[in-house]
Amino acid sequence: MGRQHLAFDHKTFLQHVGQSPGIYQMFDEAGDLLYVGKAKNLKKRLASYFRHSGLPIKTEAMMAKVVDVQVTVTHTENEALILESNLIKDRKPRYNILLRDSKSYPFIHIDDSHEYPRLSFYRGDRSQPGKYYGPYPGVTAIRETLALLQKVLPVRQCDDVFFSNRSRPCLQYQIKRCSGPCVGLISKDDYQKDIELAGLFLQGKDESLNKTLQKNMERASKNLSFEEAAGWRDRINALRRVQSHQSITSGHSDIDIITVASLHGKVCVEVTFIRGGRHSGSNGHFPAVSLEHSEAEILSAFIAQYYHRRPAPSQVIVGTRLEDQDELAQWASDQSGHKVSLTHNVRGHRRDWLKMAQLNVTERLKRHLSETQSVQQRLEALSEVFGLEETISRIECFDISHTQGNQTVASCVVFTEAGITKQDYRRYNIKNITPGDDYAAMRQAILRRYQRVLKEEGKLPDVLLIDGGKGQLSSAAEIFNELQISDVLLVGVAKGEGRKPGLETLFIEGQKVGIKLAANSAAMHLVQQIRDEAHRFAITGHRARRGKAQTQSILQEIPGIGAKRRSALLKHFGGLQGIQQAGVKDLCQVSGINQDLAEKIYRHLKK
Repeated sequence: MGRQHLAFDHKTFLQHVGQSPGIYQMFDEAGDLLYVGKAKNLKKRLASYFRHSGLPIKTEAMMAKVVDVQVTVTHTENEALILESNLIKDRKPRYNILLRDSKSYPFIHIDDSHEYPRLSFYRGDRSQPGKYYGPYPGVTAIRETLALLQKVLPVRQCDDVFFSNRSRPCLQYQIKRCSGPCVGLISKDDYQKDIELAGLFLQGKDESLNKTLQKNMERASKNLSFEEAAGWRDRINALRRVQSHQSITSGHSDIDIITVASLHGKVCVEVTFIRGGRHSGSNGHFPAVSLEHSEAEILSAFIAQYYHRRPAPSQVIVGTRLEDQDELAQWASDQSGHKVSLTHNVRGHRRDWLKMAQLNVTERLKRHLSETQSVQQRLEALSEVFGLEETISRIECFDISHTQGNQTVASCVVFTEAGITKQDYRRYNIKNITPGDDYAAMRQAILRRYQRVLKEEGKLPDVLLIDGGKGQLSSAAEIFNELQISDVLLVGVAKGEGRKPGLETLFIEGQKVGIKLAANSAAMHLVQQIRDEAHRFAITGHRARRGKAQTQSILQEIPGIGAKRRSALLKHFGGLQGIQQAGVKDLCQVSGINQDLAEKIYRHLKK
């Protein structure tokens, strides 16, 4: 501290600092900004940095580098908070708590400028006309919400180009997920009523929605419109099923719950999203913390940066009391355009949510610390290659395997934040195509996969990898367009010269120029791992199918051997190879096989 006092005359400096609110900036000898802070009382706050004892070691280390302090006075502490947040975002001082999170969170958007409004995923400045619901923690949360909504209200989610070029209803209508406005299967007035009801659902007003549906059913029944009444009844039942599946639901509020945990010098801040009274997921953040900060200081800094360019919900709950809690609430209200309450002392279901969030942030930090280079870093690297704002959480990859067009099998493997996820793997025996037509095989496999995913509300991937070039990629794109799945990134993995690993080219659907990655990059290693796993899984399935076909084909050629006897032979000897090695006496041991039949089998297999 002594050298720092010689370099900077803090006593003279403090004599000229007033007691107004404002911000202060600390610089080192090279003129680099070390730290930005705000204060209700600048003189009192700055004086605390220059005391002779009691400073944390890391703060003392920073002060040893300070040669200049600049002060900016503001009218209110709220203004100081805004100015501090702007400077931290723009200048990224070394010793401030830095939130490395520049992404904008997505909303559900209802574009009411269209005569048949569409519900869609939206990320941006909300300058487009219409209503916005959210924000949500990510694409997955929006998918789940829209899937739940489609169970109750079949409002369209296709884009306007697809909508305007239909001569018949699409697959969404066939699986009762859309009312078919594109071909006039619902009137504009009835469709607008569905849009209004969708708004109630997205606001979490399930009770109001339920009452409205019941009134509509009763009115239709009184008017003897029994078919219409049955339709409203089905929607009521669907809403009840949705409500029964929402085990973490209470109230009708939009709430962010922000908790923090620290361990081994690493800090995690988690934001849990409650939208319309439903738990909609959470996001973890790992801010850079250079100084020894308290939990309250970390939360204050996080909130000021986190809501700098995104609106806050009406309620924000934190895990501990903040020194500047009232000022932060006022600032968030000004930023968001509506009143925001910031509290830490909650009861009832909100207290239960807070406890759950505090438990989850600790577990998230432990998992983060236990990870090595591994999955998360590779997913982040691949997300950066594709220019995605959110880190990829789920990748699915398809491959096709056959022998000269026969016994074609398609494989689908899945990779998530937990790594290879074998319980989600699927194989598809391809039928009724021209032998060797890989494009048709890919279209059939993808249609079967994602038509079922949509029907059963399964998980969609963030990225779909196709083992093949632009032709295979186009086949996948055709099916996704037909199914109206628009928020999955489609990528083709084309083999390089001589099919050597590391020379692959990645083709993103809609982009003409491919991407070549360094052979030693983490992103390339991830792509190769998933592609190789899909190839292995497809070949295994194809070989099994081919072996079964060969076995059945040979045995079917023997007179007197029907399905039951073939099954008995295969079970007894464990496969065709065991049957081929058996003698006549061995064959006679099988139920249903007599001496004459055993001799026929033996002679046929020895040809």
